[in-house]
Amino acid sequence: MSVSRSPSAATGAHRTAPAPVAKARDGAPGRLRFVAPSLRMLTTTVCIATVAAAIGALSHPAALRIDGQRVITDVPPVIPAKGEAFVPLRAIADTLGADTSYDAKTGTIELIRGNDTLRMRAGDRIATLNGQRMLLKQVPFAVRGRTMVGLSLVAEAFGTKVRYDKARAKIDVTSPGLVEAGAQADDSQ
Repeated sequence: MSVSRSPSAATGAHRTAPAPVAKARDGAPGRLRFVAPSLRMLTTTVCIATVAAAIGALSHPAALRIDGQRVITDVPPVIPAKGEAFVPLRAIADTLGADTSYDAKTGTIELIRGNDTLRMRAGDRIATLNGQRMLLKQVPFAVRGRTMVGLSLVAEAFGTKVRYDKARAKIDVTSPGLVEAGAQADDSQ
């Protein structure tokens, strides 16, 4: 709705313009005539809707499971077109029972689980595991305040088995000693 100001606007009084009235082709107010959409318009609409639905269906984040339990995080795993999947470090560490601390001055993240200590910083390819320097395959990065790390670091730092199923968009992290359902224990030792 448009508002037109009169010269008396200084006094605060104003008047509104009347709303436009729909008119049919013959000029008579209030009567609208239905016009069927063209075949081209229908085809374009169907194509756009199909593409939007496909993008929506394919863009769901990967499901993260740790020891068979689904883990819901405020930042979902990041799956680049090529390379390994990245997962939120704190969600993995907390679920696996590690104590996590963060030094804001240095940006250092420290994880302690049992006798193992991992120290690292987002954006740095070098980390230490139990005092030994290690070169990370993928550089950790931050997404909305969460440090994302590659699955290979999770496997090495926590001694877990990790698996990313791209076709099903599932990430599985399994603690050492845990036998998955249907798997057979290795008694060959």
